[in-house]
Amino acid sequence: MTIHKEGKGILMTLFVVVAVVSLVAYKCLYEQSPLTAKVIICLSWCVFLFFLNFFRNPKRVFEGFEDGMIVAPADGTVVVIEPTEEQEYLKEKRIQVSIFMSVFNVHANWYPTKGKVVYYTHNNGRFMAANLPKSSTENERSTVVIETPNKTKILMRQIAGALARRIVTYSREGHECGVNEQMGFIKFGSRVDLFLPMDADVKVKMKQAVVGNKTIIAKLKN
Repeated sequence: MTIHKEGKGILMTLFVVVAVVSLVAYKCLYEQSPLTAKVIICLSWCVFLFFLNFFRNPKRVFEGFEDGMIVAPADGTVVVIEPTEEQEYLKEKRIQVSIFMSVFNVHANWYPTKGKVVYYTHNNGRFMAANLPKSSTENERSTVVIETPNKTKILMRQIAGALARRIVTYSREGHECGVNEQMGFIKFGSRVDLFLPMDADVKVKMKQAVVGNKTIIAKLKN
């Protein structure tokens, strides 16, 4: 297990802050109130461990990929499986599959399939809870469209949540992408939407826990 590059700067700064707070608590409070000093030191390092866990970056390799497979782009829980009009780029009805990530999930995002990035945009917006339906169109978000080798377009959207304040997307138009490659990171509680063709064979169910770059979300018919 390694630390994601998006968290290294934050963790280094936080480590220094926690170390200083712990030292001050020990020097200034321990003789007068040992319990208070111990509580402050313990809580400070618990905060650091929380952030350390949040920015974990597990190495995952999806084996046996076949054309037409759609693999989970993120860890989390499936909160939406329904037909939806995608209005930003595709301009047609698609099956929307949404994965909600809590602060305890891995927050790296992977490409869900093999293909070429044909569209990328970032939109500023609100920071409503990411599990609400309106978050898909009203929250801050990044949208990436991947064209598979058989010319099917798959739209993936990273959505900020109530706590998420930064979406990182590595995608750029023209990039040849594939599974096992990370396409971004969302900091602190968020959601990822997939918009699939209406005839896609969806393999997951509502409330199912999925693992990024491991769980098969769907299989395209063609």
